[in-house]
Amino acid sequence: MARIVAVTNQKGGVGKTTTVFNVGAIAADMGRKTLLVDLDPQAALTASLGLDPHRLEKSIYHLLLARELDPERVLVKDVRPNLDVLPASKALVRSDVELAQQIGREYLLQESLFPIRHEYDLILVDNAPNLGVLTINALTASTDVLIPLVCEYLALRGMGMLVDMIRQVRSETNPSLKILGVLISMYDPRSLHSREVYAEAKRIFGDYVFEPPIPKNARFAEAAAAQRPLIEYDPDNPAVPIYRSIVERILAENKDEEPVAESA
Repeated sequence: MARIVAVTNQKGGVGKTTTVFNVGAIAADMGRKTLLVDLDPQAALTASLGLDPHRLEKSIYHLLLARELDPERVLVKDVRPNLDVLPASKALVRSDVELAQQIGREYLLQESLFPIRHEYDLILVDNAPNLGVLTINALTASTDVLIPLVCEYLALRGMGMLVDMIRQVRSETNPSLKILGVLISMYDPRSLHSREVYAEAKRIFGDYVFEPPIPKNARFAEAAAAQRPLIEYDPDNPAVPIYRSIVERILAENKDEEPVAESA
């Protein structure tokens, strides 16, 4: 069965889509059969993979709202070697309202992935910048949660809300959910603010912070514009081995203890 990792943070612009795209591409390059799930109505991950969200006949929206729909009818296979995607379309914008009327709405993604989960080594779920019904679906369906975090005080300050949501999901829908780690990006060692936020994140989350942090780098924007992962666009980029270490941690056993983040 695949490990399922929700890449989640309610703050926008922290690198969720970039993380899913690059970690997924590296896992696939390592020979791991990988599925990317775009659960963000903005469909940035879908577009990054060269698909047009406006022209899709079926998307994850149809899979969640029409429970009888076979996931094989929504899957786009081999967007890259070993890499498939359940794409998003703009229709996903309506999902929070429509899913609110459904019984068992927190389990819809879990049910949708169940028939195909055995086909993959790794499933990565990209989420919208909120803690709505779709994000709860992702956390309920996942074995792990990976939290991207930019080196900004306000981003760190909001982490307590996310950790509280993870705890709530554990108590109500997914008791086995674990925090895989915190991935700090856009780190600028020349900036005092950046260094202070990084130090505070380390104080709160300890070994759960991936090291080194991902530095601020224009190559991310260039790679995204080219619709190519860093491992292909800029294989010597210092972020590539960090993303590789994430894949290795995902495929390894999780730690028994987790950080206490009330002070975030």
